Amino acid sequence: MRRALILCFLLVAVTAGVYLPTGGHPFISFDDPGYVTENPRVRGGLTGENVGWAFSATAMSNWHPLTWLSHMADVQLFGLDPRGHHLANVFFHVASILLLFFLLSGITGAPWQSLFVAALFALHPLHVESVAWVAERKDVLSGCFWFLTLLLYARYVKRGGTGRYLLALLSFAAGLMAKPMLVTLPVVLLLLDYWPLRRPLRWPLVKEKIPFFALAALSSAVTLYAQKQGGAMNDTDRVSLGMRIGNSVVSCVKYVFKMFFPRDLAMLYPFPGSIPPWEVFGAFLLLVLVCALVIVYRQRCPYLVTGWFWFLFTLVPVIGIVQVGGQSMADRYTYIPLTGLFIACAWGVNDLLHGWRYRTVALATLAWLIVAASAMVTWRQIGYWRDNLTLYRHTLE
Repeated sequence: MRRALILCFLLVAVTAGVYLPTGGHPFISFDDPGYVTENPRVRGGLTGENVGWAFSATAMSNWHPLTWLSHMADVQLFGLDPRGHHLANVFFHVASILLLFFLLSGITGAPWQSLFVAALFALHPLHVESVAWVAERKDVLSGCFWFLTLLLYARYVKRGGTGRYLLALLSFAAGLMAKPMLVTLPVVLLLLDYWPLRRPLRWPLVKEKIPFFALAALSSAVTLYAQKQGGAMNDTDRVSLGMRIGNSVVSCVKYVFKMFFPRDLAMLYPFPGSIPPWEVFGAFLLLVLVCALVIVYRQRCPYLVTGWFWFLFTLVPVIGIVQVGGQSMADRYTYIPLTGLFIACAWGVNDLLHGWRYRTVALATLAWLIVAASAMVTWRQIGYWRDNLTLYRHTLE
């Protein structure tokens, strides 16, 4: 554990170094003006009037007061110098890495697998968009509260106490006020109950989550209202329900593919004019097959249940059944969901090589190669965000 902790803090240093170039990047002209540079409330900093606005506004088609407050705090500290705003994103990302490591190592007792998951979360290229884009502060901020809530919940399960439960609930509420995508967290709590916490899945466990589900329902209602008020849901009328469902199924498979082969990453994937039926059917068949295998092997490999369904359930709010905007999918939507797949891979490969003579050497070598490759691709991907022209040209290509 001591060696794993040392490597964890080394990972944090490497991640900060990889993302350090973002400190020299300017604001971009897509969403950054609405969130910071041309928003008079944010430019005014943390005043009583602006704080009140943050809790009542549905600007940018969202109700996320803590995100607004974080942007105001940046202006208060750094003015409109983009360096401070970018490095604040890096800070929240690094904090999430540490929270994720302490969460997994604490509830599984497996520091090396936990470190590998934290490393993938830290340096996977699909997460560049969330960290390198100032307007996506809501991703990295809500990610912090996501992992903090899970960590506080795990401590409540181990030690009990109303105070610990209320702290977890309060952290969840804060996360929803940073980004409402966290509404699926109560389901992930039940998945953690199944594995690795090994709590019998009975009614008392569901009852225990009712306050969490209530907050999620309230946040969903407020978000739908905010998005309708902001006109973000206009595309729902233009795209048929069948197309939205088909795109959702195909996107799930594409996200998995991009996790293993992160190429052709762009800030915008336009909604397609049509999707071949065979593509939808093939993707659906593949998802059903994976779900079936996960259920069949649930006794032998319970981590597959938690990992795979963590991925699927956390994608639900952004998968596109309710279409918001003109994108078919987005790299930033994977910031939390991919963690489930990372968990399934880390524990799955470890089990797959069980009993092999050179298992330890093979696992260590494979882990280092994967993390190093991820870091190199992430470094290259960060370079595309250095200015508007480079980013938009890359997106068009």
